[in-house]
Amino acid sequence: MFGAAAGLAEQVEVAAASAAALDGLPSAEGIRSVAVLGMGGSGIGGDLLAAVSGSRLPVPVVVPKGYEAPAFVGPDTLVFAVSFSGNTEETISAASSAAERGARIVVIAAGGEMARLAGEWGAPVVPIAAGIPMPRAGIGAVAIPPLVILERLGLLEGISAEIAGAAEQLRRRRDQLTGTDSVAATLARHIGRTMPIVYGGGALGEVAAARWKGQFNENTKIPSFANRIPELTHNEICGWGQHGDVTRQVFSLLLLRHSFEHPQTRRRFAMVAEIMDEVVAGVHQVEAEGDSILGQLLDLVLLGDFVSLELAAQSGVDPGPVPILDQIKAALRA
Repeated sequence: MFGAAAGLAEQVEVAAASAAALDGLPSAEGIRSVAVLGMGGSGIGGDLLAAVSGSRLPVPVVVPKGYEAPAFVGPDTLVFAVSFSGNTEETISAASSAAERGARIVVIAAGGEMARLAGEWGAPVVPIAAGIPMPRAGIGAVAIPPLVILERLGLLEGISAEIAGAAEQLRRRRDQLTGTDSVAATLARHIGRTMPIVYGGGALGEVAAARWKGQFNENTKIPSFANRIPELTHNEICGWGQHGDVTRQVFSLLLLRHSFEHPQTRRRFAMVAEIMDEVVAGVHQVEAEGDSILGQLLDLVLLGDFVSLELAAQSGVDPGPVPILDQIKAALRA
């Protein structure tokens, strides 16, 4: 898993090249909406797409995570059906209903039922490169192709240059993380046996925080929670008014920062840090690096992946297997 995380830069480049060479793309004419269908490690690729392109695309992006496609999905909707295994039942269900309504579909999968259905639908398939051990280790493979395809369809300008820059930033960050006593190992030691709460600012920070939370859950096998500033300053912050004697023993707060934050969001971060300092074991701030929204988001992703893996290593936990997820899938099949 450490090796897979360290290879994110190359994974991003391979995925971009694969999408750039894809034949049979649907027409861009008349597209009025984009939907990304996917769950878990596949679904977060849609969240990344929305965060990176949402303010630049001329059409809305939605990322429903469940068995059903939104009611508006139809012939004027571009649908990315993303399933690392190709057999995710929620994605198969939602994509099938989208196909029945005549949506323009692009499949991203390693094979499985999704690839078979794509043949029936006449939808192109972006294959996921072999050798990625787990869906959560393949964020570049599932997140980058939709960006490239949107650029090819004329809906998103300049993303190829940003992808190249992001890959270079990932290499720089990797060099910092693979040495001895890295910032990731140090932060993992600070977290220790507490439960990490992760806050990010705006759409970029929200996706990064959700990624960190999910990696703590799956890699480290610990409870973790995430939220977004400014939204949490309208509700969740009130919940820290009681039980400080308990919360100081069990929670650590991680603040994920980036240079694209709204000025008022920056002010709220400072207030949150001051308020929370008295009710958690520690407040730890992480600064993103990179020249673009995509670069900084992937930089935070890589850093979070390494922190979760370092914490797993320090706790003697194998980050790979997720037996509880296998049990749930087996029970549903039965």
